[in-house]
This record gives sequence, C-alpha cells and structure tokens, in this order.
Amino acid sequence: MVCKLFAVVLMGILAGVWAADKYTDKYDNIDIDEILTNERLYKKYFDCIQGIGKCTPDGIELKEKIPEALKTECAKCNEKQKAGVEKVMRYLITKKPEDFKILEDKFDPEGVYRKKYEAQRKLVEEGKPVEY
Repeated sequence: MVCKLFAVVLMGILAGVWAADKYTDKYDNIDIDEILTNERLYKKYFDCIQGIGKCTPDGIELKEKIPEALKTECAKCNEKQKAGVEKVMRYLITKKPEDFKILEDKFDPEGVYRKKYEAQRKLVEEGKPVEY
C-alpha cells in the first residue's frame, strides 16, 4: 500500500496552494484532528479527491499535484507538513482502510508507489515513526 499516498491526499489541508520549490505554509496551522474526526468535513475532502464531490480551490490544486508529490516523496513539504502527512496517513491506514484502498487504486492503479512505500506502511501498522 502507498502510505504517503493518503498523506498527500489530504496535503491540501496542510499545503493549500503549491509553490514552485516548496509547498506553501499557508495552511500549516489548520487543525488536522478536527477534519479527520469530523465525518462531514472528512467526507467533503475525500469526495473531492475521488472526483465525486465539489472541491474548494485548494482541493482542485491538490488533486492535480498528488502524482507529483507521490513521485517526489513529498520533497516540497516542510517539517510541519511532513508531520501532518504522517498523522493523516496513520489515520487512513488504521481508521479508514477502505478509503485508503479507494485512493490507492485511483492514484496508483499500477502499484508503482505501493511497492515503493511498503516499508513505511509497515511502520505505521506497527505504530512506529515514518522516515521521510
């Protein structure tokens, strides 16, 4: 499974609009826990990313940048964003595995990233920190 995939999926919460060499820090102070634990908010972001719901401007930008972020292993993320990414990833893997699978299938249908990030997924499942 692609651990970072889902972290990146909700990167819009963390990164918002993307810059040339680094993702913007405009959304670094958003309460990720509130979004993840509020089913209504969570569903809005999830539906946007899937392409079945309305998107905010940052959601549209996010959907367009997910492939880049997967390819570069979130190279444009700052440390706060990486911590948020790990939180989102852990949540999806442990609390929403069906959603994790849906997004994995959407953004990694050939399994290219699935293999690449397998070790990180195992760390999450074991409750260990993920190295970026």
